[in-house]
Amino acid sequence: MSSTVSSSSTAFIDKLFGWGAKSAAMLTLGLLVAIIISLLFGAWPSITQNGLGFLTNAEWDPVQNKYGGLVMIYGTLATSIIALVIAVPVSFGIALFLTELSPAWLKRPLGTAIELLAAVPSIVYGMWGLLVFGPILATYIQQPLQKLLKGVPYLEAFVSGPPVGIGLLSAGIVLAIMIIPFIASVMRDVFEVTPALLKESAYGLGATTTEVMWKVVLPYTKAGVIGGIMLGLGRALGETMAVTFLIGNFNQLDSLSLFEPANSITSALANEFAEAAEGLHQASLMYLGLVLFFITFVVLALSKVMLSQLRKGEGART
Repeated sequence: MSSTVSSSSTAFIDKLFGWGAKSAAMLTLGLLVAIIISLLFGAWPSITQNGLGFLTNAEWDPVQNKYGGLVMIYGTLATSIIALVIAVPVSFGIALFLTELSPAWLKRPLGTAIELLAAVPSIVYGMWGLLVFGPILATYIQQPLQKLLKGVPYLEAFVSGPPVGIGLLSAGIVLAIMIIPFIASVMRDVFEVTPALLKESAYGLGATTTEVMWKVVLPYTKAGVIGGIMLGLGRALGETMAVTFLIGNFNQLDSLSLFEPANSITSALANEFAEAAEGLHQASLMYLGLVLFFITFVVLALSKVMLSQLRKGEGART
C-alpha cells in the first residue's frame, strides 16, 4: 500500500515538474512575442511613413521631422565587426594559453582575473576609453597613420578625421576589451572538456600543440566556440554606455573613416529617447529598436545554420 502511494506521489511530482518547465518555456516565448508586438506597435507610425527606406536613408533631423536609420545601423555593425576581429583571436590565444601552455600555479589566478573583467561596469570602460585610451589612440596611432598615408588613394580616407580619440575604431576597440572575457571564458571551458585521450593520442603521434588545437580540439569543440563568439557579438551589439562615450554621437555619414565620429542604435536610443516628442520621432526610435532586434535575431539564426551545416559536413565525412 505504501509503495503504491509513494509511486503515485512520485508521478504527481514528475507531472508538476513537467508543467513548471513547460510553463517557463511558454512564458519565455510569450515575453519574446510581447516584445516584438510592442516594438511593432510603437514603431508603426514610422514604418508606415518611411517603410524600408528608413534602412537606407542617412538623414536624421528631428527639427525637420525627417528620420533615417542608416547611420546608426552602420555604426552598430561597424563597431561590432571591429570588436569581433580583435576579440576572437585574442580570446583564442587566452584560452589556448590557459588550457595548454600555462603553468599550473598561473591558471587559476589568471583565469579569475580575466573573468573579473566582465564584472567591470560598462560606464567605467566608457570613461576610461574617453579620458585615457582615446587620447593615446589619437596621438600614437591616428596622427602617425595620417602622416604615413597622406596622399595615398583610398587609404587616406580611412584614417581621416579630427584626432580627438573618438569614433568607430575607438568604440570598437573598447568593445573588444569588454567582450574578450566572455568569449575567452567560454572557449576555455569548452577546450577543457575535450577528452584527454584524444589530445594525448595526437601528441603521441608527434603532433605539435598547434596541430592538436587546430585538428583535434577545435573540431571537437566548434559548437561551443561558435556559441562563445555569438555571445560576444550579442554583447557588442547591445552595448550602450561605452559606445555612447566613445562613438561621438554624430548623425552624419560623411566618410568611411574609422576615426570619424558616428552613431549607433543603442547610443541614439540612450541619448534621445527620454527627450523624444511623441509622434514620428519616438516612433523612429522604436523602429531603430526593432531593427536592432532583427539584427540580433539574424545573427543567432545564422549561427544556428552554420552549426547545422558543420554537423552535416561531419556526417558526410563519416
